[in-house]
Amino acid sequence: MGKKQKFYVVWKGLKPGVYKTWEECKQQINAFEGARYKSYASEGEANQAFHHPEKAFAKKAVQPKFVYPSISVDAACSGNPGVMEYRGVDTKTRVEIFKKGPFPDATNNIGEFLAIVHALALMKNQQTFFPIYTDSMTALSWIKNKKAKTKLERTEFNKEVFVLLQKAELWLINNPVNVALMKWPTDLWGEIPADFGRK
Repeated sequence: MGKKQKFYVVWKGLKPGVYKTWEECKQQINAFEGARYKSYASEGEANQAFHHPEKAFAKKAVQPKFVYPSISVDAACSGNPGVMEYRGVDTKTRVEIFKKGPFPDATNNIGEFLAIVHALALMKNQQTFFPIYTDSMTALSWIKNKKAKTKLERTEFNKEVFVLLQKAELWLINNPVNVALMKWPTDLWGEIPADFGRK
């Protein structure tokens, strides 16, 4: 198959314009300080870009392209350790699917970990298998190792949380994780849909 023809726009060069070959374009930009040019698949696109350079170089806003259907999970903790709760929501509609807590004397990482396992167990029981989003790399590593590597000490106040952790770890040992666990890119998409909104 032959190469598809490209069209070249030169905004800053010896002679700004639209060119049909790279050789013609190159003659306009070679040794031209601050040359500005770009290639396009069609002559129409190239002509439009030439007359509207502000659009050609505008930064495109990143639109959320999350996988759907999916579940997003998150935890909130007042203090760390402190009073913790976690939940899971439908990523698209933000409708709450489950919510647990508050638990005294726990940590955010524990909540994130428990939320993922909760979502996994729930989907297994319902025989629905959707991807899970979390904004916690720590929780993802704990899931991978099937072990919550928390430094929190067990006390009379948080024994319920430690019982849940043991159950979660046992569940991971006895059940395969057969859905995609994905890191929510907060810097690109904003807060995860399950966020409790406490910053």
